[in-house]
Amino acid sequence: MSDFQKFLSDIFLWIEGGAALIALCYFKRLKGQYWRCFIYYLIIIFICEVIGKWGGEYVSFSKTKYYNYIVIPFQFIFFYWLYAVKSFNDKRLFWILSLLYVISFILSRLFFKESKIYFSINYTFGCLLLMFLVIKEYYNQVNSINILNFQENRMFYINLGVTLFYIGTLPFLTFYSLLRAYIQIWNIYFDYFLVSGIVMYVLFSISFIWGKQNS
Repeated sequence: MSDFQKFLSDIFLWIEGGAALIALCYFKRLKGQYWRCFIYYLIIIFICEVIGKWGGEYVSFSKTKYYNYIVIPFQFIFFYWLYAVKSFNDKRLFWILSLLYVISFILSRLFFKESKIYFSINYTFGCLLLMFLVIKEYYNQVNSINILNFQENRMFYINLGVTLFYIGTLPFLTFYSLLRAYIQIWNIYFDYFLVSGIVMYVLFSISFIWGKQNS
């Protein structure tokens, strides 16, 4: 990792913390609204990232398994819930997507146990499911009667952030191990991974600042 990438990595972490702190400032204003769950999510993710960055200094654990089996599944399932249940009002869709995602872990263990890209299989499938929700959200926003007031739609900023980070980095994390053989390409993708992550959490912060508080 270059000095620039280390700098971006540190900024990424603190922008996550900043987003959680900004969201927490709106906690009282969102009383009785499901957006409080998004605040909890941001706080939990920041804590998870802190553990991932410094936890190894106190307790020995596999960071790969920590992210693959705890952090990333939590992220995907939360977003499935946010999109399917809260944005689309479709609980059935949430349970279907969540079940498919869980099944992908079983298939990975059965058929890709020895694969060099084993730890990217679950991410790839989970991200493809999330991509479906993202596209559906864009479709709903474009066809909404409130399209001219998109800047007040909290989901607009969240959806844009998810697009830039999760969808934008899909090729990188899908072929992560394979790209290591092409270090220049890997570095370009890794730079994008860090920058898009920073932008995503900035957009999450903006969603609380500019988004309607009663949405």
